[in-house]
Order: sequence, then C-alpha cells, then structure tokens
Amino acid sequence: MDDATRTFDRHRPRLKGIAYRMLGSVAEAEDAVQDAWLRWHEAPQHTLDNAEAWLVTVTTRLALDRLRSAQRQREHYVGTWLPEPMVEADADGPATPEAIVERADTLSVAFLAVLERLAPDARAAFLLREVFDVDYAEVAATLGKSEAACRQLVHRAKAAVQEGRPRFTVARERQMALLRSFADASARGDLQGLKALLAEDVALIGDGGGKVPSFGRPLVGGQRVAQLYFAVARRHAGALKLVVAEVNGAPGLLRYVGGVLESVQAFEWEGGRIARIHAQRNPDKLARIAAEFPA
Repeated sequence: MDDATRTFDRHRPRLKGIAYRMLGSVAEAEDAVQDAWLRWHEAPQHTLDNAEAWLVTVTTRLALDRLRSAQRQREHYVGTWLPEPMVEADADGPATPEAIVERADTLSVAFLAVLERLAPDARAAFLLREVFDVDYAEVAATLGKSEAACRQLVHRAKAAVQEGRPRFTVARERQMALLRSFADASARGDLQGLKALLAEDVALIGDGGGKVPSFGRPLVGGQRVAQLYFAVARRHAGALKLVVAEVNGAPGLLRYVGGVLESVQAFEWEGGRIARIHAQRNPDKLARIAAEFPA
C-alpha cells in the first residue's frame, strides 16, 4: 500500500461520517467518498499543506452536489422521507462512553430527520463546525462564503436542531430494558403492555417510499399506535420476529415477517416512554441491511 492510499484510508471514516450525515444514505455516502478518492489520486499531493483539510473540503463539496440533486428528487417523494438506517448487530456490544455520546447525538435517525429541514449549505456548515469541529476559516473556504455568513448559517442551524431534539434523555441501559419489553409485547400482541410503554402523544413516522403501504403523515396517539402493533402481531402470528440491534448509534428494532425484513425501527424516548418511532419500510433502503442481517 502506498502513502497516498494509507493517508486516504486513515481519513476514510471521517469522510464517510460527513457524507452520510449530509446525505442520509449509506450508498450515496460511499459513492461520494469513492469520488473523493479518485480526485485525491489525481491531485498534486506533494503541494498540499493539509491532506485532511483537502479531503474534508472535497468530500463535503461532492456531498453538497449530491444533496442538492437529491432534494429536488425528494420534492416528489411519496410519503415521508426517512434516512437509510445504519445497523450493527449487537446493541449491547462494547463502546466507549465518548463513542456512544457521539453516535447518539449526531447519528440518530431523529437527528438526521432534523437535518433534513436545513438547506444544503446550512447543513454542511453545521455539520463541519458543530459535529466535526472544523474551524470557521475552513468552513468558509469549503462553502465559498465569508466566515461571517458561515457563523450565521451555523447559528440558525443550531437553533433549528435544538428545537427538534427530544426534551429529555433516557439512559442507554434504561432504553435497552424498555425496548426489550416493547419487543416482547409487540411479538405477543400484548395491547396493554404496548400502551404502557408508549407516551400518550407518541408519533409513528413511516417511510414506505411508495413501494409498500405506509402512513402519509405520522400516526399519533398511544392507543392508535398500540392497536397497530397489536394488529400486526395478530395478522402475522408465528411469523413475526423482532431483533434488538444498534440502529444509528442507539438501540432499535429489526422486524421480520415470514423471514423477510419488513422494517427497521428507531426510537425517541421521553420520561421512560416511547415518544417517537421512525419506521423505515422502503424496500430500497432495507435491501443492504436485509442482505447483511438475514432472519
């Protein structure tokens, strides 16, 4: 392996992290990083003062171009758009406290859904500065704007993100215990058990992408959401399997029906109850996960 490849591989996780948070798609993020690699391979590397800064700038610009194109396409998306989940097999696996906080705060489906409300430049400025700790001079150079303009972008983006975040947090160990109870109640069709774990104003947000049935708008209310999970358990008795997994850095569920991955579900918690469920059901966004985690 040559020096150029070693340098790029050292920064690859950071570059993929930027691209995924920008685009909400694993495949799109990997394509952006691959494009950055091609440009890196062609660049006069001996003239670069800071390889990492160069790679971050190029990757961000490539992701920006893709995001602008994607946003035009999402204007015609059927139903609610949710990001493609990132799934790890073991939600109980070892992780440092710092890694858990970083993932939970800046990788969650809820966080990415809030980012989706931001304009592309604001999203890039916020991520570079607040998540990846890039200084304002570099942010400005990347976006082709003044530092003052970038500060304004970040300031407004921070306010929007803060407004969209959960009001209360629940410790990870408590999340795991509650989620296992929810999975058990879902599998058994325990209506009262489900209602006890759902906030009265819980919202279920589904993304079917026009490929499978899903709600065009959030389904709101503990009774209604509990009845839906109860109905699924009754309809698919004996064919339903729920697996706790790491979904975007937090405990989530993979739901299989008849051995086929039907949805990946991410959760927000408030006061020890589920406040919001993000259910990714679009088969296109589940294909990679289904291949990696067969029932």
